[in-house]
Amino acid sequence: LTLSSQEVPDKNKANGLYFRDGKCRIDYILVYRKSNPQTEKREVFERNIRAEGLQMEKESSLTNSDIIFVKLHAPWEVLGKYAELMNVRMPFRRKIYYLHRRYKFMNRIEKQISRFRGWLPRKPMKLDKETLPDLEENDCYTAPFSQQRIHHFIIHNKETFFNNATRSRIVHHILQRVKYEEGKNKIGLNRLLSNGSYEAAFPLHEGSYRSKNSIRTHGAENHRHLLYECWASWGVWYKYQPLDLVRRYFGEKIGLYFAWLGWYTGMLFPAAFIGLFVFLYGVTTLNHCQVSKEVCQATDIIMCPICDKYCPFMRLSDSCVYAKVTHLFDNGATVFFAVFMAVWATVFLEFWKRRRAVIAYDWDLIDWEEEEEEIRPQFEAKYSKKERMNPISGKPEPYQAFADKCSRLIVSASGIFFMICVVIAAVFGIVIYRVVTVSTFAAFKWALIRNNSQVATTGTAVCINFCIIMLLNVLYEKVALFLTNLEQPRTESEWENSFTLKMFLFQFVNLNSSTFYIAFFLGRFTGHPGAYLRLINRWRLEE
Repeated sequence: LTLSSQEVPDKNKANGLYFRDGKCRIDYILVYRKSNPQTEKREVFERNIRAEGLQMEKESSLTNSDIIFVKLHAPWEVLGKYAELMNVRMPFRRKIYYLHRRYKFMNRIEKQISRFRGWLPRKPMKLDKETLPDLEENDCYTAPFSQQRIHHFIIHNKETFFNNATRSRIVHHILQRVKYEEGKNKIGLNRLLSNGSYEAAFPLHEGSYRSKNSIRTHGAENHRHLLYECWASWGVWYKYQPLDLVRRYFGEKIGLYFAWLGWYTGMLFPAAFIGLFVFLYGVTTLNHCQVSKEVCQATDIIMCPICDKYCPFMRLSDSCVYAKVTHLFDNGATVFFAVFMAVWATVFLEFWKRRRAVIAYDWDLIDWEEEEEEIRPQFEAKYSKKERMNPISGKPEPYQAFADKCSRLIVSASGIFFMICVVIAAVFGIVIYRVVTVSTFAAFKWALIRNNSQVATTGTAVCINFCIIMLLNVLYEKVALFLTNLEQPRTESEWENSFTLKMFLFQFVNLNSSTFYIAFFLGRFTGHPGAYLRLINRWRLEE
């Protein structure tokens, strides 16, 4: 859908995307209450925002007069200045593809195949090319923006040269480095949000994701509407993802995440097919399993009770149903499935590396990690008094002493170790609960629970374990955030890597501790009839 330059501001102004003049686009929104006492901090913060070159406009809420929205706009001069400081990569030259002579013959064959495919029915999983926009930056090389070399960049319109995601990213970068009070730590929007000076801060979407008109007849209202219709709707779950459009709207990190998610989902199809085959094999061979036959026919074999006082003796044939259910998931084909999954994991990883390399080349991200990354404002505020010369850039930068860094890492590692011990203690608590409860349920007054004491014990233990896992997940995230901020990482990448490592360790131990107990410890320390191992000389350990 193409609109004239006069129509775009009027339409977006009605949607609340522009200032009152209909020309300055809103790049960021700050929200506060007039009744909030932190007025002085906000005034200093907003004065420093204007000093950075950002334009500001305030608007009262239509539903609550106490709520004020602060609209921020970054003009071209500010965008150019900070895009250069942040090493934002922008398109500067179109890609030219050279075809080697020996590939010309193959190129002709591919053209003939393409003509033949034109007669075939359209592939249902592919998106309509007419629906998706022609994203020009995908066909261009990119380079860090430089105002001195601005004539090398492809600039058709200064208002649209920086997309909305980049504009919001630049404004967010500025807000994180603006002071609101004198002092080395009195800096950044995050602190104002945490102390209640501002209620919220966010960038705006490009408009509504819904439209009264059909996207096929009238086109997309904006990229958000297009993403909703072609990507985020249940009706298009079977289609390929428009990764270039996702990258343009949300950025490279989100685009790479969904690229990996789509690749992983596609690679799960062969694994799911083989897993279904293994399960069906277990169903078809259920009546021919020798182990389950022997268990079901062992009516004369008496088993010892699972507790001392109230649990009755059992026949081995009472476990017939459990033996058959076990065969469905653990049969002769399971070994083949285990070998297949080991090969599948390697193939998935290697092919994903190839796919990632293709995406990195198309999006010009090959040397992205090699570029110099900016220092976090929190690190800069904490260590602004200690500086040293950067050996690469030759500029002074804040410096963290080795002793300070080591002490923070030691405290962080101690916190991680303590939380892992909490998980192990929780698993041990579940074990004690099972040991104590099985005899309690066996002496229960209700016959239903008394006759199914083992099932009741397992069911309640699973529910308690689930609740503990969910509660610890919430606690882990807060602890990981606190420990990561305590470490004071230098850059955003270091912060993300440190936080991700902690969350991985916490989640891995939290989710797999029960599995490790069942695999390596359950039934190993029970003893034998006449010499059972007991907990505090009272309760028998579970088998």
